[in-house]
Amino acid sequence: MINVGIIGSGFIGPAHIEALRRLGFVQVVALCDGSQTLAEEKAKELNIPHAYGSVEALLAHPDLHVVHNCTPNHLHAQINRQILRAGKHVFSEKPLCMTPEEARELVALAEQAGVIHGVSFVYRQFAMVRQAASMLEAGDLGRLFAAHGSYLQDWMLLETDYNWRVDAALGGASRAVADIGSHWCDTIQFITGRRITAVMADLSIVWPTRKSNVAGNQTFSEAQEAVYEDKPVSTEDFGSVLFRFDDGSKGSFNVSQVSAGRKNRLSLEVNGSEASVAWDQEVPQQLWVGHRAQPNQTLTDDPSLMNRDVANSAHFPGGHIEGWPDAFKNMMAQFYRAVQAGFMPEKPVFATFHDGADVMYIIDAIVKSHRQQGWVSVER
Repeated sequence: MINVGIIGSGFIGPAHIEALRRLGFVQVVALCDGSQTLAEEKAKELNIPHAYGSVEALLAHPDLHVVHNCTPNHLHAQINRQILRAGKHVFSEKPLCMTPEEARELVALAEQAGVIHGVSFVYRQFAMVRQAASMLEAGDLGRLFAAHGSYLQDWMLLETDYNWRVDAALGGASRAVADIGSHWCDTIQFITGRRITAVMADLSIVWPTRKSNVAGNQTFSEAQEAVYEDKPVSTEDFGSVLFRFDDGSKGSFNVSQVSAGRKNRLSLEVNGSEASVAWDQEVPQQLWVGHRAQPNQTLTDDPSLMNRDVANSAHFPGGHIEGWPDAFKNMMAQFYRAVQAGFMPEKPVFATFHDGADVMYIIDAIVKSHRQQGWVSVER
C-alpha cells in the first residue's frame, strides 16, 4: 500500500483524496493545513487518521511515500521544494509555481531527487481528449493546419466576486490565463504533440476595483448580508491570445472568468488537411469529427469504438457518462503506476514538472506580450 499525505484541504484537496481512494492501492494517511486545529477538523471530516499544522511535521510522518501539494498558488514553489528535499514523490496542483525561474529550479530539483513528479493538468486525461491525441498521432487528421478554442467561466462575473486569486501577491501576475488558460495550453499541446513557440496577447480587466467580503468567504460560497471593502485589481478577467506552434501552424484561444452562463467550458478544435476534431468539456463524452467529403461524426466514449491505445481511459460501456472526477482518477492512476514502478515513464501520459514548467514559460510570454503589445517568443 502506498501512503500519501495531502497539504491543503480547500476546494481541490478533497478532489485529490476522492480520486486516490478510488484507486484501491493508495491510502491517504495524513493531512496538513494552516493550523493544527484546522487540520484536525478537516482530517476528521475527511476520515484521515493523522493531522499536522505544518509541512515539516507532515513530511516527518513515518513511512510516507507521496505528498500532494493542494495549497494556494503562492505557496506552491516553496512547498514543492520542501517535498523534493525530503525525497518524497510529489504531485503538485497547478500552476507549478509563480515564475519561470522557479519552474526551472523545481524541474532541476525534481531530476536531482530522482522522484516521481506530477502536475494536476487533468483535461488531457479525458477519454475523448486522449482519443483526439491518438487520432492526430496516427495521422487521421493529416497535416496540422490550425488549433483554436476557449476556456470560459462566470464565477468572477460580479463586482462582488472576490477571492485570493485576484491578489497578484497570492495568485500571480496573471489570473485568467494562469488559472484556466494554462489548462487550455497544456491540453492543446498534449493533443497536437506540438509546442507553442510564440504568442500575441491582449488581456482585459473588466472590474478595475472589486468588492471583497470583509468576512473572507471562500471560493464558490455565497454571502448573506455581507460587508464589503474595495480592492484594486491588477490581474486579467479576460484574454485573447494568438499563437504559433513549432511546426509553423498557428492558432488562437480566449479565456474568460466573466462569461455569464459558462460554468467550466474548455472547448477546442483542431483542423488538419484531412479532418477536424472538436471537444467541449461540458459535454465530455463526445468528440466531433469533421469531414469535407463525407458526413461528420460524433464519437462517444465507448471503449469498443475508441482507438486501442487509449480505450483504457474509458471505464464503462458506451452511454455510461464519465466526466471530470473520472478524468481526475485517470490522472492519479497514471501517476501512481509510475510510483509503483519506481521510475518516470519514458513518455508519461500524466503531466510532469517538465509540462508544468513549460506552461509557466507560455504564461510568462503571454503576460510580456500584453505589456509590450507585440509578438513574444516563449523562452524555454
